[in-house]
Amino acid sequence: MSETSLPPLVEPGPELTREEVERYSRHLIIPDVGMDGQRRLKNAKVLVIGAGGLGSPALLYLAAAGVGTLGIVEFDEVDMSNLQRQVIHGRSDVGRPKAESARDSIKEINEHVDVRLHEFRLEPDNAVELFEQYDLILDGTDNFATRYLVNDAAILAGKPYVWGSIFRFEGQASVFWEGAPDGRGINYRDLYPEAPPPGMVPSCAEGGVLGVLCASIGSIMVTEAVKLITGIGESLLGRLMVYDALDMTYRTIKLRRDPDRVPVTELVDDYEAFCGIVSDEGTAAAAGSTLTAAELSDLLEAGKDIALIDVREPVEWDIVRIPGATLIPKDRILSGEALAELPQDRPITLYCKTGIRSAEALAALKRAGFSDATHLQGGVTAWAKQVDQSLPVY
Repeated sequence: MSETSLPPLVEPGPELTREEVERYSRHLIIPDVGMDGQRRLKNAKVLVIGAGGLGSPALLYLAAAGVGTLGIVEFDEVDMSNLQRQVIHGRSDVGRPKAESARDSIKEINEHVDVRLHEFRLEPDNAVELFEQYDLILDGTDNFATRYLVNDAAILAGKPYVWGSIFRFEGQASVFWEGAPDGRGINYRDLYPEAPPPGMVPSCAEGGVLGVLCASIGSIMVTEAVKLITGIGESLLGRLMVYDALDMTYRTIKLRRDPDRVPVTELVDDYEAFCGIVSDEGTAAAAGSTLTAAELSDLLEAGKDIALIDVREPVEWDIVRIPGATLIPKDRILSGEALAELPQDRPITLYCKTGIRSAEALAALKRAGFSDATHLQGGVTAWAKQVDQSLPVY
């Protein structure tokens, strides 16, 4: 073991059976893995947060690798839009709980894996106790609130975790472990001391993701998990790996402990408020200036002359739009560039996909003097589900 490698995270489990020797033979003949490493994998308990884009390939390959116990934290159901990248689910799983669908796929690959389903939302009141039951955590969630919660709970539970993130054509991965040996401890807050401002980093649902990118980053996460469990190779602890699929480049950036960071001694009560999903200004602007889909529909049917402004991006406009709307992307409103294009003689209603971007744009309009402007709660998604169900949802 080199000076920078880490000791194995898990002790070897029971001897392998004859069938397990056959199953894992391609591992067993690798000198760095061998019988000892495979028995460590068999004895390992790994918790995967989410059975979505990154959780899908991660769970499949962890199961194939022979990890003995896999926990899945997942409370969502399989949606048609998931199938473009969440390969652990199939067409017949649409509408089923993701956790159950993932379990069935895992059992098809390796019936010996003990799959434990945790079908609830990860919250401050359950995270630490859950993490303490596992050796290692894999976090592939797509929002900052959950990422900070996973980080802080892992610190308090004394567990390492592998982190991955994807957006459009780019992915990132690293290993965080505050309690790592030899003073090498580092955590997610060293990379992101503060959450980005609201609206700065769209989710995959807002900005999109190339489906196969999930496989690239998910497989890196599993590689790191196997290395940590067996104690082989150089982990990504202290390094951020960045992958650009369009340029087909991988690069690593050295991470260092932030000397000014405050130690994590307890969890934050409300991580969504901590991360500010919508800015305080956006929340204030939306208060009393928000229409539901039904309310907007009633106004339009009654002949109310409303300037309906779509603040999404042109590619989203091409997918679906509310009839009669005009496209003015949010950034043109926030910069002030588009304010002259907005009508002064009739009330304005803004909408986006889910209501987050339109709230930010609404705040800018209120500042510019459009005091009677409103925005659509739930965005075009709510409109398609509640008013015009012939429209697609993306």
